[in-house]
Amino acid sequence: LFRSLPINAGFRAADMCLFSEQEVLGERVIRTSKKRKASEVFMMEASAFEPGELIVHREHGIGKFDGLVDVEVSGIRHACLKLSYAGGDRLFLPVENIELISRFGSEHEHVELDRLGSIAWQKRKSALKKKLKMAADALLKTAAKRAMINAPAMEKETTDYQRFCDKFPYTETDDQLRAIEEVESDLHSGRVMDRLVCGDVGFGKTEVAMRAAFTMVEQGYQVTMVVPTTLLARQHYQNFCERFEGFPVRIAQLSRMVSSKDAASTRAALADGSVDIVIATHAILSQKDGFKKLGLVIIDEEQHFGVKQKEQLKTFKENVHVLTLSATPIPRTLQLALSGIRELSLITTPPLDRLAIRSVVMPFDAVMIRDAILREKHRGGRTFYVTPRIGYMNDISQKLKEIVPEASIAQAHGQMTPAKLDAAMNDFCDGKFDVLLSTAIIESGIDIASANTMIIDHPHLFGLSQLYQLRGRVGRGKVRAHAYFILPAARTLTGNATRRLEVMQKLDHLGAGFSVASHDMDIRGFGNVLGEEQSGHIREVGIELYQAMLEEAMQEMREKRGHDSVHAHDWSPQISISMPVLIPEDYVEDLGLRLSLYRRAGALEDDAQTDDFIIELTDRFGALPSEVQFLMEVMRVKQWCKKAGIAKLDAGDKAMVVSFHPSALSNAEALVGLIASAPGRYKLRPDQSVLINVPSQPNGTRLSLCIEEARRFAALTAPDQAAA
Repeated sequence: LFRSLPINAGFRAADMCLFSEQEVLGERVIRTSKKRKASEVFMMEASAFEPGELIVHREHGIGKFDGLVDVEVSGIRHACLKLSYAGGDRLFLPVENIELISRFGSEHEHVELDRLGSIAWQKRKSALKKKLKMAADALLKTAAKRAMINAPAMEKETTDYQRFCDKFPYTETDDQLRAIEEVESDLHSGRVMDRLVCGDVGFGKTEVAMRAAFTMVEQGYQVTMVVPTTLLARQHYQNFCERFEGFPVRIAQLSRMVSSKDAASTRAALADGSVDIVIATHAILSQKDGFKKLGLVIIDEEQHFGVKQKEQLKTFKENVHVLTLSATPIPRTLQLALSGIRELSLITTPPLDRLAIRSVVMPFDAVMIRDAILREKHRGGRTFYVTPRIGYMNDISQKLKEIVPEASIAQAHGQMTPAKLDAAMNDFCDGKFDVLLSTAIIESGIDIASANTMIIDHPHLFGLSQLYQLRGRVGRGKVRAHAYFILPAARTLTGNATRRLEVMQKLDHLGAGFSVASHDMDIRGFGNVLGEEQSGHIREVGIELYQAMLEEAMQEMREKRGHDSVHAHDWSPQISISMPVLIPEDYVEDLGLRLSLYRRAGALEDDAQTDDFIIELTDRFGALPSEVQFLMEVMRVKQWCKKAGIAKLDAGDKAMVVSFHPSALSNAEALVGLIASAPGRYKLRPDQSVLINVPSQPNGTRLSLCIEEARRFAALTAPDQAAA
């Protein structure tokens, strides 16, 4: 008989010596990560850049990123980002200042590089700041108007709600739990909810909606879930009925698949309050005054609805809660969420045992198609064959019968009668057919765990989010799924179509929906947010910098600051310590991963975050080489220099020189007082920099002295930050 005992420390007995797990493997370190806003998570995902892409430098404008290089000066290696500008100009940016650059976007056509030292970039940025202040003012007024609308505050968690949650057959991911908590918090707040839940295909957005619906229904309110297709309405109706079984909740559906008699009965039941939840397509739009007590509108797959339709849904009732679900939100919706007008929750963690879908772009090949369908059939699965036109279906069906005579084929499209479409889907789900030949009607909501091969014909005729949603119909279980994008022979594709397919082939990892949304921004622009075309502004400065400038403008409007205020993102301290600062290639081989680590290091804000990052690096890659140790200490120096307003710090063996940013000169008297207090240590130079005499020290101590001096200056310019 073996038992597990809660022993934290070893001990010695007469005939044995026992060691605990911690004594053998070392102490456990629990890292508490700082909770970041969903918009920050998204922008970190969307702003990754690769060699050859256009980037934007805060001070110098649009350039091209030519990769990471090691620059050697006086025998000291330093990792730098090589940037190219117009006229052959080059800039080597130290990796510790990587936060000064951002990704411009995928759109490279008709984009001119800036010239180093030119005032054209500063003029464009200044003009955009003025426009963004006007946009920020309008956005904040919209947000304030929404915040003034009161809504009934739902009661906190009840016993029935907990019982409903316990019926969920899967283990919730951390992101899913966070999204549920944020939605429930909105419902309990007494303010109208307008939240976007953005999560990849099959990552659990529907469960978030179901729990919100249960909260509303339990307290006497009605819920409507609006979906774009009849098939999705059917599937959600079945899922809701199964999930709410055992609770006194009446659920109905309104779609083309419902008879006129049943639809009329459902509408009457909504009016008298006997139906609690209705799953509906666009048919619900005519039900504006037909609810007895509507409390929540859930919009699923919002990218399929027009702006007018979504706004019409909100007018059902002034204080109705709105919950929007999407894997690839349209740029306008995402921009509103990133701007803070709508709340945003991200679900980025895949379910347990989910495998990424393998994607292949290829010309039509009968042998490959036969092999793909038969391989799926032999492992007990089924295949989707999707075409963009109903007119193509008969020819494709005939070809498939010739290529794979062993496979049985069913068809599904929007012009079929509801009874035939329902029968075809049921037969395919039950395994009576090997292949479902369909249009994009299966794009949303179809969840068949045994269907794990997807063949998409003429993929260039689909949009990017459509392709991503279609691919998400497979690979929803624990089996490796495959997606084939079949191009017609000898067909020349447009530039945008080629880019869409490149994105689909490249982004084949789990949780790529946010990257798809960012690429969609590149291709389509942000769209019209407040009656003013924003995409032209974005093309001037790039996606990431545009978003940062908009947030800064909104912050200025909140705090009523002047136009000339200095933002933290506008500058970064330049630090020279005559020590190698880099992540060696033999420590982290992958270039993309090294770039990602540099970006994360550049975003560190304090000692606690730096310590956590060091622990993570050690855990993933092993003991830190001296170059990485110096990099981490330089990041600490940089953090304190930023707080102290030190724009430049040069440290040598016997002295260091610091130059201050104009933002620090507001407390010039305190700086002069410190210099006067120790004339042997500090000396004010004619260029207003400060020379600091220090004893000759080894590298590690030199960095410690740099931190010490930066903290001393920070205590003068920002006492609260220095104390922290």
